[in-house]
Amino acid sequence: MTRSISIIIPAYNEEKRLPATLRRVIDYLGRGVWPFAEILVVDDGSTDGTARVAEQIRAEYPDLRVLRNPGNRGKGYAVRHGMLECRGEWALFTDADLSSPIEELDKLWQAAERDGAQVALGSRALDRRLIGVHQSFFRENVGKVFNLGMRLATGLPFHDTQCGFKLFEAAAAREIFRRQLLDGFGFDVEVLFIGQRLGYREIEVAVKWNDVAGTKMTTLRGLAAFLEPWQVRWNQIKGRYG
Repeated sequence: MTRSISIIIPAYNEEKRLPATLRRVIDYLGRGVWPFAEILVVDDGSTDGTARVAEQIRAEYPDLRVLRNPGNRGKGYAVRHGMLECRGEWALFTDADLSSPIEELDKLWQAAERDGAQVALGSRALDRRLIGVHQSFFRENVGKVFNLGMRLATGLPFHDTQCGFKLFEAAAAREIFRRQLLDGFGFDVEVLFIGQRLGYREIEVAVKWNDVAGTKMTTLRGLAAFLEPWQVRWNQIKGRYG
């Protein structure tokens, strides 16, 4: 069966890392695993040459599109922008640093196909032996505390909602992301919560992962992320997800 994929890369000031990332994604797509594929780079109001370097590579790979946000709106806004513009039957969003290798997409797709799922989320927590380069002890444990709070607030069963490597059936993505309200780093929890409420099958899949220097997560954003699962619950109580 013919399959098509949209690979969405939210990017904020990624001029240095983006060329290598895009060439690796293009090399992967060149193997023919996905007969029809597009790449969407969503520039989130970058102040460097992120959009320019993406446009340069577009000359080599015509099925690359550069979308521009109206200023720096946040990762959640950028991913939503890409998901609502995608043309593939499936849509993956991946961080610009490829902390999960793009080849792990095969693993997500195979699991989704096997289990009849509409959402497959990459997870660092299911098998930590797959982590090559760990985060600091402090950040890993903060992540575990966040997950406990997330479960309490939302009831979601997942061990790792924050890995930036998630695959969606495009039809489901449109229904989920058009209801998304959060623009920050807590959007992952929100879209998974919405997907569950809409009755989509969501599965967690262990993937390879390496910590890469250059995170955009600040202390302030980290604190805000801890509150956002509770915002999701409040939005649901107020009927804001439709």
